[in-house]
Amino acid sequence: MRRSPSYLAGAAVRSAAGAALVVALSTPAVADSGDGGFTIKDPRITESSGLAASHLHPGIYWTHNDSDDGPYLYAVDSRTGETVATVTMSGVGAPRDVEAISLGPDGDLYVGDIGDNLGGTWNHVWIYKLPEPKVLKDQTIRATQYVVKYADGPRNAEALMVHPKTGRVYIADKNEDGGHLYEGPARLSPSGTNVFRPVATIDLWVTDGAFSPDGRQLALRGYFGGIAYTWNDGKPKRQGRLNVPLQGQGESVTYTPDGSGLMYGSEGKDSPVQAGSVPGGGAGAKSPSESGRSASADGEGGGGLSTGAKGALAVGAVLVVVFGVRRLLRRS
Repeated sequence: MRRSPSYLAGAAVRSAAGAALVVALSTPAVADSGDGGFTIKDPRITESSGLAASHLHPGIYWTHNDSDDGPYLYAVDSRTGETVATVTMSGVGAPRDVEAISLGPDGDLYVGDIGDNLGGTWNHVWIYKLPEPKVLKDQTIRATQYVVKYADGPRNAEALMVHPKTGRVYIADKNEDGGHLYEGPARLSPSGTNVFRPVATIDLWVTDGAFSPDGRQLALRGYFGGIAYTWNDGKPKRQGRLNVPLQGQGESVTYTPDGSGLMYGSEGKDSPVQAGSVPGGGAGAKSPSESGRSASADGEGGGGLSTGAKGALAVGAVLVVVFGVRRLLRRS
């Protein structure tokens, strides 16, 4: 898909920031949990923008490219990083900007074609739903397509989450100054327009999100940090900061199947998927003393950055590049 000038400007800023991080840190980020991680090796997957742990196949994570690819989903084996199945969605037309994937309690995959690189000018976006295949092989599966609009007008979004108990779908919009969590209808309608309404303010530039398997926690991530919320019967309450690993362009997050940790993904060729801990003491998660940093500190700033000189250098480098590029863009 052709990128708008504003999107390309934003991409330039993010790429510059990622480069600054690489220069500032000579060693890769270390995840907090011991759940491991993997590298996506499929050369077709260069813009992995969503991540979901399989309900049926242990060790398998579903992902997709965000645009210029087609109606494809990829099942990646976390033990090898190799794609073990490619699913082609039928019945959905031409996807526009696929940014998220989630699994519902019905065993279906929900795919969010919810990105809007034009800055919130498309009057509707789409959600696709299809059953997670019981057999991992290359195949075509018919999906149901849902039309989505927002009660307060068009917007860009990259995070779609399906509650694992109620099956209700939520979207968090992507706004540099913070945005909102939107709640969909109790049941999506394949024939009408599904209006999503804001239900909570989110103080984060959100690139993805996920519910814990028990539905009690919501994790939202951004490029440089993240926030965990207790779900609180649909009224999210801020719980603490997520220790998001440093990634070139952090785009995705999902819980591990047992809820003991989080897995963070990034765009790019041979992109890493890195493990992280769960605030609040999920099973198998490291405590703040074990990880060397507090999981209860609020705020995005620096989330996932280690303390000490390396962290300070990284943050400083990022800020210099980001604000410098933005100033040049404004002048031009």
